[in-house]
Amino acid sequence: MSGHGSPTLDIDGTGLDVVIVAGSWHDEITDGLIAGATRTLEASGASFSLVRVPGSFELPVVAKAALEAGADAVVALGVIIRGGTPHFEYVSSAATDGLTRVALDTGKPVGFGVLTLDDEQQGLDRAGLPGSKEDKGREAAEAAIAAARALGALRG
Repeated sequence: MSGHGSPTLDIDGTGLDVVIVAGSWHDEITDGLIAGATRTLEASGASFSLVRVPGSFELPVVAKAALEAGADAVVALGVIIRGGTPHFEYVSSAATDGLTRVALDTGKPVGFGVLTLDDEQQGLDRAGLPGSKEDKGREAAEAAIAAARALGALRG
């Protein structure tokens, strides 16, 4: 299981404004990711909102807009399932590279919760649903909060 060895993170989100930006493909998996991120942000004390976009390709531009509008962090959630064409590689690369660029360009964290999967079952196993082995929405929210706290400490 890829979640083995996960870190224990500081998830005190008090005073942080976080935006969840989530794609709309594969509803059951995406809704599970959103629920995990939402539970984590609520428990952390962060204020947050949800913005839906068509798919994972659109995550970077909307994440950047949220951060430029004043959000302290973004939790980016999406689902990309491999098919029979190179589309998977293009969208996966664009989303990953784009979200990395957004974080570096803005100097603010992006919690990465974009699942790149071979099949739907892998997503169901990672979506934080009843019976799932992992909760990648929770993990992405925790990472965004912990990175925001680390950046805050460095900047004084």
